[in-house]
Order: sequence, then C-alpha cells, then structure tokens
Amino acid sequence: MIKAEQRLLRVFRIRVLDKPGYLGRLATKLGELGANIGEIHIVAQGPDFLIREISLQFTNQEHLAAVIAGLSSLEDVSLESVLDPVEQAHEGGKIAVKSRFPLDSIAQMRKIYTPGVAQICKLIQREPAYSRSYTCIGNSVAVVTNGTAILGLGNIGPVAGMPVMEGKSVLYEQLVGVSGVPILIDSTDIDTVVETVKAIAPTFGAIHLEDIAAPECFEIERRLQNELNVPVLHDDQHATAVVVLSALMTIAMRNGLELPLCSVGIIGLGAAGSGIAQLLLSYGVQHVFGTDLRADAASRLETLGGKAVSLKEIMSDCDVVVTTTGVPGLIKPEMVKKGQVILALSNPDPEILPEVAMAQGALFAADGRTINNALSFPGLFKGALKAHSERFTDAMKLAAAHAICRQTKLDNIVPSILDREVHQRVADAVADAAYI
Repeated sequence: MIKAEQRLLRVFRIRVLDKPGYLGRLATKLGELGANIGEIHIVAQGPDFLIREISLQFTNQEHLAAVIAGLSSLEDVSLESVLDPVEQAHEGGKIAVKSRFPLDSIAQMRKIYTPGVAQICKLIQREPAYSRSYTCIGNSVAVVTNGTAILGLGNIGPVAGMPVMEGKSVLYEQLVGVSGVPILIDSTDIDTVVETVKAIAPTFGAIHLEDIAAPECFEIERRLQNELNVPVLHDDQHATAVVVLSALMTIAMRNGLELPLCSVGIIGLGAAGSGIAQLLLSYGVQHVFGTDLRADAASRLETLGGKAVSLKEIMSDCDVVVTTTGVPGLIKPEMVKKGQVILALSNPDPEILPEVAMAQGALFAADGRTINNALSFPGLFKGALKAHSERFTDAMKLAAAHAICRQTKLDNIVPSILDREVHQRVADAVADAAYI
C-alpha cells in the first residue's frame, strides 16, 4: 500500500455543468480512475457552469497523467488547470520579518528609532544582559545548516535545504512564539562552520543546528557549546532522542515494562541514533546496544557507555529496537522477536512497516510518522531562552521527555504536534530544570 507521505497531492480546477448529477458523475469517474478525493470548493460560477477545485491524491506521476487523460471522456467537464498546493504554499517563502509596532507617526518613530533608540543602546552598553530584555536577542534562535543531511535527501546543499529551515522557523513562531532565523552556511569544513556561527552568535539567544551530517555534527556541536555562552543543540540528535524516550516511557508504562531494565538496541548510530543512545543511558537504561556499518560510530557508542553488537544480536536479544538507518525494509518479518517493541523511524520508508511487525508478534510498533522531533525542539529552546541558560543539560532534555509523556492522552504514544499546551508544558519543564 502506498503511504500518504509518498502520494502526489494536486488540486484540479474543473469546469462542470451546473445541473443535477454532473458532480456525481465526475466524482464517480475520479474514483474509477483511482484518485483519492479530498476537499471540494466552488471558486467561480457562470450562467450554466461551476468551477470547482478538487484536492486529489495520486500514487505517482504516471497515475496523475492517466487521470488527466481519463477525464477527457466526460462530457460537459473541462479540466482548467492542475495546481500543486505544496509549491503554492512555498511561493515567496514561508517566513518574513515584521515589526511588532506600527509606524504611523513621527512620535512613534522617535521612540523606536532616532533619537529614542540611543537611550537603549547606552543602557545595553552599560549592562549587556539588558539585550535580552530590550532587543529580540532573548527570543531569537539561529536555525543553522550546511545542507549535508537534509531530511532523507542527503547532501543537497544549504540553499536546497532552506525550505526545511523555514519550516522549523514557522514551528517556532506558531507553537512557542520564538523567532527562528535560518542561517545557511555553504561549507562542509568544520572550522568554517564553527567560526561562522561564532561570528553571528551575538545576534541570537540560542543556536539550533539542523541537518548537519555525522560525524562532523558531533564536533561542530561540541566546539560551539564549549566556545559560546548561549545554548547550542543539534536537533537531529537531541530533539529526536527526547521524543523517542518519551514514547518509550509511555509504551513501557502502558505495557507493564520497566524501561531501565529493558535491553534496548539501536540500529544506525548516526546523529539520531547516537543522541538516542546517550539520552537513554542518561535516563538510566542499563543495557543499550547498537550496530552500525561504520567503525567510528560503534566506537562512539562504546564511549557513551553502550555496547556495539551485530544486527542479528539486536533483533534476537533486545526487548526494544529503535532504527534510524534510512534503509527501507532492513528488518525482515522473520527477524522480529515476539513481544518486542520496535520503533522504525526512517522516513518516508521505515525499516519495517508497523503493521508487519505487529503481525509477527511485536508488542508494539511505530514509525517516523508518529515519532517527530517537532514535538520537542520548540519547547526545549523556549525553555532555555526563558531560563537564560548558557547550555542544554541532560536534566533539561529528560524534563522535556517527562513533560511530553505526561501530556500524552488516550491511546496515543505521543501528543499532537499542534497542541500548544504541550509545547508550553515542555518549555516550563525545561526552564525549571535549567534552574536546578
């Protein structure tokens, strides 16, 4: 079955005769052609016709072409245009810098610009900490990438990764009221990335590293955190780890498991896998195992306190399996151990489909559609900014995981990403942990 994330979404603008039965004929034809119908809107009308926009999903480009050809056989139906709603949503970019104050009088200008602004400049000169109160610095996060690990697309460069950085910025503004500012660095050199971020760091209250490939991401984060006095966090490592830990806490609680006593195997020890291992060990999981084709990744796990083993050993011996390899179908159905918890997190195609794992006897299974780091990074950074923290600690990340777990309701294993209360609770918990 084709998953929704892989389908093509298009909007057909169709002219239909405005008489009973014609819309029904159109819908029937679309169904016969295998198009999945979503929303339908009337956008214009004439003396005897209506123009409707119909949202449709298709399996691939060939399916789209076949549906377009198939509609040509209907009388009194005319396909006016085919729109791509994803492209439309990105036209002009998804973010903009806007003033918080109107500029509608000379008196207002004198307060926010000259001569009044000099008063604030002098105040900050005397006491730099006031910059957090009297400028946007205290509520701004730099969303930094060099484009080397964008989504599942790999090293596509920083400019091609800009839509992701904009998306992160939208989530910051909409979910926690923080200004996220994309910063694109066109270099794969560690020194260049570090020095560039250090040079622009005074503009921001925190640094969010995004989609930077392993192993360089580990050294970049380490150096920046050591050399800056603002919190630095690589989202792919730590925000992902927070949500994974939260989900495992919920699964364990609902199934009578003692998570610290479970053996946890991590398949794929890149940025996400290493971050997950580190946080699980900090939480108190006593047995964390991992496997990766790269020797340096396995060595890094051993340094953290885990143990490097084979894929076969993880699948045969571990109570919990977390995969972050980006290899679809890596876990074969016969490899699943009865009673195992499996989180196959690679998107858009997991290492094993959850329904397949469950059919093989898994206690619980989920994929990357459910476990999304957007549940944690807005609150993590909002809390760090609120506390004027200079770094992220394990206590802050663990507090975020506990907060997400407490907000998980009904049969879900994590809350809705769009639940603003969840993000506020995470921010509050992170800030409280930062003060300890």
